[in-house]
Amino acid sequence: MSERSPAPGGLALVQSLVNTLDIESGADSLDTAEGRARFGLAEEDIPGARELRESLRVALLAHAGHPPHRAATPLGDLLTASPLLVTVDAADGSAGLAPADEGPLLSRVAAAIAQALVEGTWSRLKACEAVDCHWAYYDRSPAGRGRWCSMQVCGARAKMRRYRAR
Repeated sequence: MSERSPAPGGLALVQSLVNTLDIESGADSLDTAEGRARFGLAEEDIPGARELRESLRVALLAHAGHPPHRAATPLGDLLTASPLLVTVDAADGSAGLAPADEGPLLSRVAAAIAQALVEGTWSRLKACEAVDCHWAYYDRSPAGRGRWCSMQVCGARAKMRRYRAR
């Protein structure tokens, strides 16, 4: 839905996962083999990936100041199942966080969120306020107050609805 550029670093994985479901049409790319392959998922991994996706969406809606779109497992509860390790580069001594097990999607998402926290970018990943969208986007606005994934689509629709309501 969005014409915005992808989120930086590991947040692109989170953004991509949340955007596997087009709420307006109901199309879910996790239903296809190609869509699952993008995330290294087998068919039996799909229920967990969907649960993670909706928990992430709730967190991204909260970043934008919006209530949850539906009941979902708290993201923190899911992430406790994915331990992270502190790594230190022998060459330059730089430290980082890495998943204890690089394979599972949950581990990769946990590492991406942890890295984004360190970089200060986690709260800039948001979900569109339009109830028929909730597409994930990275808010690059100077004040960090973006509300829609696309001003030309969702923003214009919202403004038109408000205009017609008056």
